Amino acid sequence: MSTALVSPTARPPLLRGLAVGAVTLGIFSIVTTEILPIGLLTSIGGDFTVSDGMAGLMMTMPGLIAAVAAPLVTVAAARIDRKLLLCGFTLLLVLANAIAATAPQFWLLLVSRFLLGITIGGYWSIAAGLAARLVPPEKKARATSVIFAAVPLGSVLGVPAGTFIGSVSGWRMSFVLLGILAATVLALLLIALPPLPAHESIGFASLRASAQHPATRFALLATVLIVVAHFGAYTYITPFLEQVTEIDARTITVALLIYGAAGVVGNFVGGTLAAHRPRSALAYAAALITVATVALPLLGRWEIGAVALLVVWGLGYGAVPIATQTCFAEALPNSPQAASVLFTASFQATLAVGALLGGVLVDRSSPSAVLLLAGATATIVCVIATRR
Repeated sequence: MSTALVSPTARPPLLRGLAVGAVTLGIFSIVTTEILPIGLLTSIGGDFTVSDGMAGLMMTMPGLIAAVAAPLVTVAAARIDRKLLLCGFTLLLVLANAIAATAPQFWLLLVSRFLLGITIGGYWSIAAGLAARLVPPEKKARATSVIFAAVPLGSVLGVPAGTFIGSVSGWRMSFVLLGILAATVLALLLIALPPLPAHESIGFASLRASAQHPATRFALLATVLIVVAHFGAYTYITPFLEQVTEIDARTITVALLIYGAAGVVGNFVGGTLAAHRPRSALAYAAALITVATVALPLLGRWEIGAVALLVVWGLGYGAVPIATQTCFAEALPNSPQAASVLFTASFQATLAVGALLGGVLVDRSSPSAVLLLAGATATIVCVIATRR
């Protein structure tokens, strides 16, 4: 494989679009695989006879591993072509889904989630800042929004579809189909991506120095708080809808579909706002998440109230990934790779911590208590994002 640097303007527009699409589909398949257990939590837990909190380890495991893998893989593979790395991580995703689909015991399912964590840490660290190398400068902002649209799309299409398939054909079939999707992504990456030789050498010392920048510290703090608030509560939204709203599995699938659709809208609204005012985008996202999580224990007893608040929640969370990533990018304009690594590590570590804390609390109290605590945490983000 040639390692010559290829200018985005030298490639046909169709190939540029296909490359962005392949990277986006890769993130979509990763995000869907990562958060799929949210919709299948009770069915998987029932099959392996584990509690909802224990089943929540399926969310905690990949996040923790991704947080460690992001800096380790980035430093260890600093000189390896980015196309080769993306393809390697996608192949690992195929393997992770194959293990999940055939796991006879819960610990093997956790092994598959371990492999998924490595994929997330490596793939996200590269893909999060890849738009500038795939399209001309004037199209960078749009391409970045398209790539990050894969995050809410994982909710709008992936999780509801996986939940529906799980309710019809069993949860294992959801992982089988995700494995096939990952194999398709691998083929597209091989076809569409140009050579992407490493052009920024990064080490642990430079990562530490980048993390000490005041603007980076704000990005880290805001990411930790907003992500722990969201995933601490959203990981256990299915038990809430079952126990409090008292709706069946197919209605929950529809509710999650509506949530995800709102997330797609929130992604593009948030992306537009974040391009000029990332702190305002964070405040917007945190305010909507606060409203949804605080009001759900009160209004979520009725189906219409639960669905309406899931729309509000989706509009808020849809803006979170692109707003937080933009904060890191603005804090470190001369080191996009460090910005991507710090974003990925902090986002995934906090996702894991949020799911873990939510699991501990939901096992000892109720899903409603988790929602209220999430709302209090998101409120803090509103305050710090509006302060200068």
